Amino acid sequence: MLHHSLRAAGVLLLVLSAGCESVLPSFYTVPVRQGNYVDPVVAGQLRPGMTRQQVQQLLGAPLIADPFHQDRWDYYYQFSKRGRTVEQRHLILHFRGDTLERIEGAVDQ
Repeated sequence: MLHHSLRAAGVLLLVLSAGCESVLPSFYTVPVRQGNYVDPVVAGQLRPGMTRQQVQQLLGAPLIADPFHQDRWDYYYQFSKRGRTVEQRHLILHFRGDTLERIEGAVDQ
């Protein structure tokens, strides 16, 4: 009899605590970084006339390389803390053939 009541109490405890996670306040949330982090010092080294390979050596592969717009590379970065966006950057690089033609967006320090 004692064994059955302990088992029932354990099952009841599991059932009652199963949905409590969303009700309890969260004291820690994981900071979330998405995309390509673009260092402002490194981005400052970009210059029109650079090759795609030189750009990739500086910034890495673009987050978005659209097959329909092969002359445009997008580097997007977002950092969120406690559910709020703290930092957001969008750098757009336009190429003509293999050469960087122009840069849109800004990467602040």
